Amino acid sequence: MPPYKEQGVVLRSAKLGEADKIVTVMTQGSGKVRGVAKGIRKTTSRFGARLEPFTHVNLMLYRGRGSLDTITQAEIIAPHRAIRDDLSLFAAGETMLEAVDRVAEEHERNVRIVLLLLSGLRSLEARPIDPAAVAESFLLKLLSVSGFHPSLTACAVCGSTDVQLFSAGLGGAVCAADAEPGAGHVTSAALAFLGALALADLEDAGRTTAPDSRTRKEARGLLFGFAEYHLERRMKSVPMLVRTAT
Repeated sequence: MPPYKEQGVVLRSAKLGEADKIVTVMTQGSGKVRGVAKGIRKTTSRFGARLEPFTHVNLMLYRGRGSLDTITQAEIIAPHRAIRDDLSLFAAGETMLEAVDRVAEEHERNVRIVLLLLSGLRSLEARPIDPAAVAESFLLKLLSVSGFHPSLTACAVCGSTDVQLFSAGLGGAVCAADAEPGAGHVTSAALAFLGALALADLEDAGRTTAPDSRTRKEARGLLFGFAEYHLERRMKSVPMLVRTAT
């Protein structure tokens, strides 16, 4: 098979054998791609640090017969090194990368997700006041792009604006008449804060403030619970993000 070129963001990597790595990249043209970078863990490797998570790269690859392609060349477009050097930025960035990895399908093109991720990483590199808020705004936008945007202003079932409960299974805020067993109480302040994060541009999301810490904690719990329900798995990066959040 002839080689092909791609551009994308490195999501994660895993060791393979003694010297290789499997690198997962969210690309613009081919969706999520998993490729083997041979010899990358050797000190003499031509890849160096070009395939670290967060890095925006140009790649040359060969398609594999199975699920793994082979990466033969990598050139850095933007290293996003500042994100790796600051714990709060790193925690927010890890949440973005993990969420994209969970949502994206292998070899299924989705330019909107790639552009959203690049915008999120650039917003973190600008060192926002509240990196966690940027990650939360990103997650809301990613859910929306993926068809899972939570209802925040009206009942997800009937459209009533008299909402006091929240159910991830029903799609977000719900009225008492439509709530299922187990739906939790929600305050209007928490819904309003999530709504502000959803509407904010990513570069401005880091300045979005909740009225108090209790509202912020409630909103974060609603968002992450909703995301994990629809992603159908726990997000490993969330505890670190919560610990580093303001």
